[in-house]
Amino acid sequence: MTIARCPICTAPAIPEHAPFCSRGCKDRDLLQWLGEGYRIPGPSVDEEALDSSPNRD
Repeated sequence: MTIARCPICTAPAIPEHAPFCSRGCKDRDLLQWLGEGYRIPGPSVDEEALDSSPNRD
């Protein structure tokens, strides 16, 4: 049987905080997402096109 490991610190995962081992690792992962530490790949965005788009009110 394989033991699930925390993706942050590799300690054994606890069902209460799955897939993490603790509230601390769970919060660290959330902060990575909120702080743009993680990114999902996608097509490039033309920043100039975004700035010049008409204002929709």
